[in-house]
Amino acid sequence: MTAPTYQTLSVLVENRSGVLARVSSLFARRGFNIVSLAVAPSDDPAFSRITIVIDVEETSVEQITKQLFKLVNVIKITEFEPSQAVERELLLLTVAADADHRGRIIDLVNVFRGTIVDVGVEHLSVMVAGEPARLDDFADLVRPYGITELQRTGRVVLPKLEKQAGPRLRITGKAS
Repeated sequence: MTAPTYQTLSVLVENRSGVLARVSSLFARRGFNIVSLAVAPSDDPAFSRITIVIDVEETSVEQITKQLFKLVNVIKITEFEPSQAVERELLLLTVAADADHRGRIIDLVNVFRGTIVDVGVEHLSVMVAGEPARLDDFADLVRPYGITELQRTGRVVLPKLEKQAGPRLRITGKAS
């Protein structure tokens, strides 16, 4: 069995109420599955950026982009191959950390360059940011201690910076 192949879309939209609902309902109506979704205002407060990760084995990227461009508020869509992008995600989790195990858990947090954000008598809350696979690895390593809560933000993405001349991204804009 091969691992799923993901494609990341960065969708620039007008920052208006209801835009995210229209995008998510488009996915629901068409039966497209979203692997990850993150949305926030961009550097220009008139626009928001929606980062959508999809499984390309289940859905055609071309079909999704065509459907997204039918929405009035979509300005630009950028498709990112994993090799073209810097992807990051944030993980918050609370793990059981009694006196016998607390030191080992703190060592793991430090190895993954995480931060302890809250301390309780029997638990630690931890924040780790990084590539999605790295967060998976961290969660797998602390799972035996007892994860009581876990939340991830979803992926955000930027293009890798140019190392040489030449086109690197496929940017699709609406036809005028």
